[in-house]
Amino acid sequence: MSDHLTEDARSLLELSDEARILELHGYRWIGYPRAKDILIRLDQLLNRPRVQRMRNLLIVGHTNNGKSEILKRFLTLHPANDNAAGENIIVPVMMVQAPPTPDEGRLYDEILNKLGAPFRRKDPPGQKLHQIATLFDRIKTRTFIIDDLHNVLAGNSAAQRKFCNVIRYIGNELQISIAAAGIDEAFNVLQSDDQLANRFDSVVLPKWKNDDDYLKLLGSFERVLPLRKRSDLAQDDIAMKLLSMSEGLIGELSTILNEAAELAIKEKKERIDLALLKKMRWQLPSNRKYKTPPKQ
Repeated sequence: MSDHLTEDARSLLELSDEARILELHGYRWIGYPRAKDILIRLDQLLNRPRVQRMRNLLIVGHTNNGKSEILKRFLTLHPANDNAAGENIIVPVMMVQAPPTPDEGRLYDEILNKLGAPFRRKDPPGQKLHQIATLFDRIKTRTFIIDDLHNVLAGNSAAQRKFCNVIRYIGNELQISIAAAGIDEAFNVLQSDDQLANRFDSVVLPKWKNDDDYLKLLGSFERVLPLRKRSDLAQDDIAMKLLSMSEGLIGELSTILNEAAELAIKEKKERIDLALLKKMRWQLPSNRKYKTPPKQ
């Protein structure tokens, strides 16, 4: 009855319905070809010899289409090491979110907070940068990740240029590879600086479409959803309904399937079918932005 599940998902069937529902909404990694290719490229950046002009990578895609999850996965695969035999911990990969405006001081504060380093917010930016450079060398950081790079565009052109200078300095002077992610506008951040644009390769995460990769993705999701019965998510009608509901965004698809599986458990149905999907109260991502409040 449950041979469609992975071993881990099958073990969850022994839990109560309430516990299974909680597990549904926990973290899980679903690998797929494009994500695996990006992880390989990030590994290549991490393992490159240190040189003056390090290569960098920009990951671009729609909101909620898996960019941050790939970066978090890379971070998980390269965790900090306590390095008990040495004087300092080893942090090969450091990841921060770009501040909501291109403020170099806030970026430095975020880095120092993540590292648990003592500092005063009123310290001059140059002092904080020197502290970060010293720490990165000491803890052997080789890849620095900036998520939501498009936030830089929230500032004026002068602030944007200054922020880009900081990124370039970290890459050049510290000889650290930089990976960044953002929506389409992230391209504009790098294009505003010729030197940065020349050093960043880019990869795009397109929206999903109804092809073999998408059907395999549905199969991967089905294997980890702890439902007692097979749903056959790759059936034409179900696959197309899920694609329409998610608008081709993997983050939306994951949420839909989690909520659908929860409903299937609560109704003792134990599978996701077209009737259940139609029963869900689901708002399309494109309908969540309102110029005026929606009518109740």
